[in-house]
Amino acid sequence: MERESRAGGAASGELVTIGEFARLSRLSAKALRRYDELGLLRPALVDPVNGYRYYDPAQVEGARLVAWLRRIGMPLNRIGRVVALDAGAAAVEIRAYWARVEAETAARRDLAMYLVDHLSAEGGTMSRMPDNAEINGSSGSAGSVGALAIRCAALTDIGVVRTANQDAAFAGPRLLAVADGFGEGGAEASAAAIEALKPSTWGRDGALSAADLLNALEDTADSAARAVRDAVAPCEAPDGSGTTLTAMLWTGSRLGLVHIGDSRAYLLRGGELFRITHDHSLVQSMIDDGSLSPEEASSHPGPALLLKALVGEARPAAVAVACRPDVRLQEVLAGDRYLLCSDGLSAVVDTADLRTAVVAADDPEEAVRRLVGLAREAGGPDNVACAVADVVVE
Repeated sequence: MERESRAGGAASGELVTIGEFARLSRLSAKALRRYDELGLLRPALVDPVNGYRYYDPAQVEGARLVAWLRRIGMPLNRIGRVVALDAGAAAVEIRAYWARVEAETAARRDLAMYLVDHLSAEGGTMSRMPDNAEINGSSGSAGSVGALAIRCAALTDIGVVRTANQDAAFAGPRLLAVADGFGEGGAEASAAAIEALKPSTWGRDGALSAADLLNALEDTADSAARAVRDAVAPCEAPDGSGTTLTAMLWTGSRLGLVHIGDSRAYLLRGGELFRITHDHSLVQSMIDDGSLSPEEASSHPGPALLLKALVGEARPAAVAVACRPDVRLQEVLAGDRYLLCSDGLSAVVDTADLRTAVVAADDPEEAVRRLVGLAREAGGPDNVACAVADVVVE
């Protein structure tokens, strides 16, 4: 009878106790008290004498949303933002969160697969070696690739519409990079990210093994993130400033890729142009889950919402690790041509035209001029940064 009377009170809209509300919402009383303390789910009434919490049954849906978001692993501080939004905006925020989770999972999967392949190959090589053989895991690749070098060029352009250029690009014998800054300190952020990558004393003469190069890339990405935070710290709202970064680092025998955001890297090989980076953007996540076709994405009216970028915001350690750039090694062949560009080029010039321009150019200098020209012919709505490198035999 007591249970029936409590249920009747809930149905009539009367306030219910925390125990009853826990039953209705399928949350524990302990969780409800915690969410109250964090401001996620306040009781409708707290008895001023005994401190008992009472809830309105109309709060059940909100409580269940909190529980569901916790089940997908969303941090409590982000849940607080989601539950304060209307339904449509909350759906967009949840989609963005889950797209980031999937991107991070994919990056970890790629690293795991690399480790499996690397260790399997290493084990196979060691098993074939005589006991007294000198072990040099990188000698084979260094011998075949050591005679290669890169010839490169970079160019940025303000575009037709913008009044300031926040893009940056660099091309040198050991580094190829583009960065697309945003926010008040965007220009400083993009310049700082690339500047942090320029020291090239590591990996001299191709001395790094594949494993050491991956570690060096991780360290380099962390240095870029710190440089961006320092560069935008004087801004009024540093958390609103940052940059994308797509860079390739050449050691003389290997090419390492560092990538975060929606700038891109392409490879021209055998006459075909391949995109070798994956955008960290909401639109790309919608393509990935099938809710948007690539054709629809080109005319998507929404803002270019980034799921990952180098930003000025000081983040908790767990979040900072999850938002680190992707790093990986890239196979190198003589005759390869690489293109790195900001979305000021890729968003307005289709892939077929990119390929035509990259194929037709006699050298990297001509290629970057052609590409910037294409962006301007397409209306130049954004800044443009591009860098092109040819892998050549020395």
